[in-house]
Amino acid sequence: MKINLFFILVWLPLFCFTQSKYVIDNKSGFDKINFKLINNVIVIPVEVNGVKQSFLLDSGVSKPIIFNFLKASDSLEILNAETIFLKGLGNNAKLPALKSSGNTFKIGDAVNNNQDFYVVFDSSINFAPKLGIPIHGIIGYDLFKDLVVDINYSKKQIKISNPGSYKYKTCKKCETFELEFVNNKPYLNASAIVKDKNIPVKLLIDSGSSDALWLFENDSLDIGAKNNYFNDFLGYGLSGSVHGKRSKIDGFKLKSFTLNRPLVAYPDSLYTSLLREIKGRSGSIGGEILKRFNITMDYNKAQVVFKRNSNFNKEFSYNKSGIEVENEGVRLFTEYDKSNNTNYITDKKNGYSLNVQAVFANTRKLVVKSAYTIVFVRANSPGAKAGLQIGDIIIRVNGNDTLKCSLQELIYQFYGKEGNQINLVVDRFGRKIKFKFKLESLIK
Repeated sequence: MKINLFFILVWLPLFCFTQSKYVIDNKSGFDKINFKLINNVIVIPVEVNGVKQSFLLDSGVSKPIIFNFLKASDSLEILNAETIFLKGLGNNAKLPALKSSGNTFKIGDAVNNNQDFYVVFDSSINFAPKLGIPIHGIIGYDLFKDLVVDINYSKKQIKISNPGSYKYKTCKKCETFELEFVNNKPYLNASAIVKDKNIPVKLLIDSGSSDALWLFENDSLDIGAKNNYFNDFLGYGLSGSVHGKRSKIDGFKLKSFTLNRPLVAYPDSLYTSLLREIKGRSGSIGGEILKRFNITMDYNKAQVVFKRNSNFNKEFSYNKSGIEVENEGVRLFTEYDKSNNTNYITDKKNGYSLNVQAVFANTRKLVVKSAYTIVFVRANSPGAKAGLQIGDIIIRVNGNDTLKCSLQELIYQFYGKEGNQINLVVDRFGRKIKFKFKLESLIK
């Protein structure tokens, strides 16, 4: 599903961490783990100190981070904790956190008995509402550095292997790239095609980003939004919302692989001052492009292998409604409970039986479920012109009750073709209001 809701990028202060290592604890030396692909990002099961959690697999993060701790992880032990500060995307604010060491992480059959992680208590750092499922944290480098990780986006499965037991297969349709590491994060070289010109770009491989590409505007390289763009909300970082321009470029090349008319986001320079300090960096490649390949990440050999999959030729799309929706707030509704009880009365003397059915109906109860709430409305967008407001709770979309659909299924409606009509019923302070508008494409 081509949905772009958020972006995670984290700078971590430089501390001396204890040595830790993931090892596959079985005879085969590998394990396969199913994952959920939501908004182009990978969600995997992770067991932390015996507590089952859901983590984002994010190649753009150095150390594991656990957030929304008090709500989602209150049973989790924090070992050997000390107070530190994290710095996030967007400004110079510092976020208080804890650094914990000596923890046991288990991912499938991979075990690390000496894992460090950060704990963020700020309630605003919670990505669960943006994805519609519980998310407890993010993990990246520490897993990738110890194991060969095959990401099969087609099957929604990762295979993790001890490097010593991993065997590469001959693949004539694959492309292999050398990785460069800066602050424990992987970079590759690719080409952006703008006006039939191939522009070399050095990009962070960021599986924690749901976007296709982030590029930093650079007039000398002819990289930047010209006429075919619109200003938009791009996502979230540790320091809050990120804004910028959305557009398309003519193409994107990963050696022999060429993607036509990919979406690109140009984040405002306010949010990228630290990113630009990395020598030669041009931006990031995110999940909307990565999911079009099956990928082998091998940090030990400093290489990544791409093989195109069934998603390769799918059209790049984006939210044409101008509204952003999250799974927050609550809906109250009445549920009726009907129970049937049938009693059988038999008259043995006359040889017949009588079936008597007793029906108990109209047992009512109030049920509370999480709501799909509008959290952003882009100025002059179809949603804004229709009159939708931040805080509106979407009850129905195109005739369907939103209680019966996931957040992804709801948002998918906004990624349709230009001119598609959207009919919404929203709850605004207890009053039900109908709205309708047509999707509008701002990028040609």
